[in-house]
Amino acid sequence: MLNIIWPIFILLSFVFAIINGNIDKVNETIFESADNTVKLTITFFGTICLWNGIMKIAQNTSIMDNLTRLLRPLVNYLFPEYKKNEKMKQQISMNMIANILGLGNAATPIGLKVMKNMQENNEEKNIVTKSMAMFILINTASLQIIPTTVIAIRSSLKSNNPTNIILPVLSSTLVTFVTVVITAKIFEKIEMKK
Repeated sequence: MLNIIWPIFILLSFVFAIINGNIDKVNETIFESADNTVKLTITFFGTICLWNGIMKIAQNTSIMDNLTRLLRPLVNYLFPEYKKNEKMKQQISMNMIANILGLGNAATPIGLKVMKNMQENNEEKNIVTKSMAMFILINTASLQIIPTTVIAIRSSLKSNNPTNIILPVLSSTLVTFVTVVITAKIFEKIEMKK
Protein backbone atom coordinates (compact mmCIF):
# COMPACT_ATOMS: atom_id res chain seq x y z
CA MET A 1 0.00 0.00 0.00
CA LEU A 2 2.81 2.43 0.87
CA ASN A 3 4.43 1.79 -2.52
CA ILE A 4 1.29 3.38 -3.99
CA ILE A 5 0.77 6.19 -1.47
CA TRP A 6 4.34 7.60 -1.52
CA PRO A 7 4.62 7.93 -5.31
CA ILE A 8 1.23 9.68 -5.33
CA PHE A 9 2.45 12.16 -2.69
CA ILE A 10 5.66 12.78 -4.62
CA LEU A 11 3.79 13.39 -7.89
CA LEU A 12 1.29 15.68 -6.16
CA SER A 13 4.21 17.65 -4.65
CA PHE A 14 5.76 18.15 -8.10
CA VAL A 15 2.42 19.19 -9.62
CA PHE A 16 1.76 21.62 -6.75
CA ALA A 17 5.30 23.08 -7.09
CA ILE A 18 4.85 23.56 -10.86
CA ILE A 19 1.46 25.24 -10.41
CA ASN A 20 2.86 27.62 -7.77
CA GLY A 21 6.10 28.27 -9.66
CA ASN A 22 8.32 26.72 -6.96
CA ILE A 23 9.97 23.97 -8.99
CA ASP A 24 13.42 25.51 -8.33
CA LYS A 25 12.82 25.15 -4.56
CA VAL A 26 11.87 21.49 -5.09
CA ASN A 27 15.16 20.89 -6.91
CA GLU A 28 17.07 22.70 -4.17
CA THR A 29 15.35 20.65 -1.47
CA ILE A 30 16.04 17.36 -3.27
CA PHE A 31 19.78 18.05 -3.37
CA GLU A 32 19.84 19.36 0.23
CA SER A 33 18.00 16.25 1.39
CA ALA A 34 20.41 13.98 -0.47
CA ASP A 35 23.38 15.79 1.13
CA ASN A 36 21.83 15.55 4.63
CA THR A 37 21.02 11.87 4.08
CA VAL A 38 24.64 11.05 3.20
CA LYS A 39 25.93 12.95 6.27
CA LEU A 40 23.42 11.24 8.56
CA THR A 41 24.23 7.82 7.09
CA ILE A 42 27.95 8.34 7.72
CA THR A 43 27.22 9.40 11.31
CA PHE A 44 25.02 6.33 11.85
CA PHE A 45 27.52 4.07 10.18
CA GLY A 46 30.23 5.02 12.67
CA THR A 47 27.91 4.64 15.64
CA ILE A 48 26.53 1.31 14.42
CA CYS A 49 30.03 -0.06 13.74
CA LEU A 50 31.20 0.97 17.20
CA TRP A 51 28.31 -0.59 19.10
CA ASN A 52 28.06 -3.69 16.92
CA GLY A 53 31.78 -4.21 17.53
CA ILE A 54 31.25 -3.85 21.27
CA MET A 55 28.34 -6.34 21.11
CA LYS A 56 30.53 -8.80 19.15
CA ILE A 57 33.32 -8.49 21.72
CA ALA A 58 30.76 -9.00 24.50
CA GLN A 59 29.49 -12.14 22.72
CA ASN A 60 32.99 -13.64 22.55
CA THR A 61 33.98 -12.86 26.13
CA SER A 62 32.57 -13.51 29.58
CA ILE A 63 30.86 -10.10 29.50
CA MET A 64 27.78 -11.55 27.79
CA ASP A 65 27.64 -14.40 30.31
CA ASN A 66 27.79 -11.88 33.14
CA LEU A 67 25.11 -9.68 31.59
CA THR A 68 22.94 -12.73 30.89
CA ARG A 69 23.37 -13.78 34.53
CA LEU A 70 22.41 -10.26 35.63
CA LEU A 71 19.25 -10.32 33.49
CA ARG A 72 18.41 -13.97 34.31
CA PRO A 73 15.74 -13.22 36.99
CA LEU A 74 13.96 -10.79 34.66
CA VAL A 75 14.22 -13.11 31.63
CA ASN A 76 12.98 -16.07 33.71
CA TYR A 77 10.01 -14.00 34.87
CA LEU A 78 9.16 -12.69 31.41
CA PHE A 79 9.80 -15.96 29.55
CA PRO A 80 9.02 -18.88 31.90
CA GLU A 81 8.90 -21.29 28.93
CA TYR A 82 12.66 -20.88 28.48
CA LYS A 83 13.88 -21.15 32.09
CA LYS A 84 16.01 -24.17 31.20
CA ASN A 85 17.09 -23.03 27.73
CA GLU A 86 20.35 -21.12 28.32
CA LYS A 87 20.96 -20.41 24.62
CA MET A 88 17.54 -18.82 24.21
CA LYS A 89 17.97 -16.79 27.40
CA GLN A 90 21.33 -15.52 26.16
CA GLN A 91 19.81 -14.45 22.81
CA ILE A 92 16.91 -12.72 24.59
CA SER A 93 19.39 -11.00 26.93
CA MET A 94 21.52 -9.82 24.00
CA ASN A 95 18.45 -8.35 22.36
CA MET A 96 17.42 -6.61 25.58
CA ILE A 97 20.95 -5.24 26.08
CA ALA A 98 21.05 -3.91 22.50
CA ASN A 99 17.72 -2.17 23.13
CA ILE A 100 18.90 -0.82 26.50
CA LEU A 101 21.90 0.71 24.73
CA GLY A 102 19.58 2.25 22.12
CA LEU A 103 20.95 0.08 19.31
CA GLY A 104 17.82 -0.71 17.35
CA ASN A 105 19.95 -1.65 14.34
CA ALA A 106 21.81 -4.28 16.37
CA ALA A 107 18.70 -5.42 18.26
CA THR A 108 16.67 -6.12 15.11
CA PRO A 109 18.73 -9.02 13.69
CA ILE A 110 19.07 -10.56 17.16
CA GLY A 111 15.33 -10.15 17.72
CA LEU A 112 14.53 -11.81 14.40
CA LYS A 113 16.77 -14.72 15.32
CA VAL A 114 15.04 -15.06 18.71
CA MET A 115 11.59 -15.03 17.07
CA LYS A 116 12.70 -17.65 14.54
CA ASN A 117 13.93 -19.91 17.36
CA MET A 118 10.72 -19.35 19.32
CA GLN A 119 8.67 -20.26 16.24
CA GLU A 120 10.70 -23.47 15.81
CA ASN A 121 9.80 -24.43 19.41
CA ASN A 122 6.16 -23.44 18.88
CA GLU A 123 3.89 -26.49 18.60
CA GLU A 124 0.99 -24.53 17.10
CA LYS A 125 2.65 -22.67 14.24
CA ASN A 126 -0.38 -20.45 13.50
CA ILE A 127 -0.70 -19.18 17.08
CA VAL A 128 1.73 -16.83 18.81
CA THR A 129 2.99 -18.18 22.15
CA LYS A 130 2.92 -16.12 25.35
CA SER A 131 6.70 -15.76 25.16
CA MET A 132 6.53 -14.59 21.54
CA ALA A 133 3.88 -12.00 22.44
CA MET A 134 5.92 -10.82 25.44
CA PHE A 135 9.06 -10.57 23.31
CA ILE A 136 7.26 -8.46 20.70
CA LEU A 137 5.84 -6.22 23.42
CA ILE A 138 9.14 -5.60 25.22
CA ASN A 139 10.84 -4.90 21.89
CA THR A 140 8.12 -2.41 21.03
CA ALA A 141 8.50 -0.77 24.46
CA SER A 142 12.30 -0.77 23.89
CA LEU A 143 13.65 0.11 27.35
CA GLN A 144 16.63 2.42 26.74
CA ILE A 145 19.23 3.74 29.15
CA ILE A 146 21.48 5.17 26.45
CA PRO A 147 19.50 6.21 23.34
CA THR A 148 22.53 5.97 21.06
CA THR A 149 20.66 6.46 17.79
CA VAL A 150 18.84 9.55 19.04
CA ILE A 151 22.08 11.00 20.40
CA ALA A 152 23.76 10.38 17.02
CA ILE A 153 20.91 12.16 15.20
CA ARG A 154 21.04 15.10 17.60
CA SER A 155 24.84 15.30 17.20
CA SER A 156 24.58 15.27 13.41
CA LEU A 157 22.05 18.12 13.58
CA LYS A 158 24.49 20.18 15.72
CA SER A 159 22.52 20.02 18.97
CA ASN A 160 24.11 22.05 21.79
CA ASN A 161 23.63 19.14 24.20
CA PRO A 162 22.78 15.92 22.35
CA THR A 163 22.85 13.82 25.54
CA ASN A 164 20.21 15.80 27.46
CA ILE A 165 17.65 13.41 25.92
CA ILE A 166 18.87 10.52 28.13
CA LEU A 167 16.67 11.16 31.20
CA PRO A 168 13.41 11.78 29.27
CA VAL A 169 14.00 8.69 27.09
CA LEU A 170 14.87 6.54 30.10
CA SER A 171 11.78 7.73 31.99
CA SER A 172 9.35 7.24 29.13
CA THR A 173 10.73 3.86 28.05
CA LEU A 174 10.81 2.61 31.65
CA VAL A 175 7.16 3.55 32.16
CA THR A 176 6.27 1.93 28.82
CA PHE A 177 8.25 -1.23 29.63
CA VAL A 178 6.64 -1.65 33.08
CA THR A 179 3.17 -0.95 31.69
CA VAL A 180 3.62 -3.49 28.90
CA VAL A 181 4.88 -6.20 31.26
CA ILE A 182 2.11 -5.63 33.82
CA THR A 183 -0.58 -5.59 31.12
CA ALA A 184 0.76 -8.75 29.46
CA LYS A 185 0.94 -10.60 32.80
CA ILE A 186 -2.63 -9.54 33.65
CA PHE A 187 -3.86 -10.86 30.28
CA GLU A 188 -1.91 -14.09 30.84
CA LYS A 189 -3.70 -14.62 34.16
CA ILE A 190 -7.08 -13.85 32.60
CA GLU A 191 -6.34 -16.34 29.83
CA MET A 192 -5.35 -19.02 32.36
CA LYS A 193 -8.66 -18.64 34.21
CA LYS A 194 -10.68 -19.34 31.05
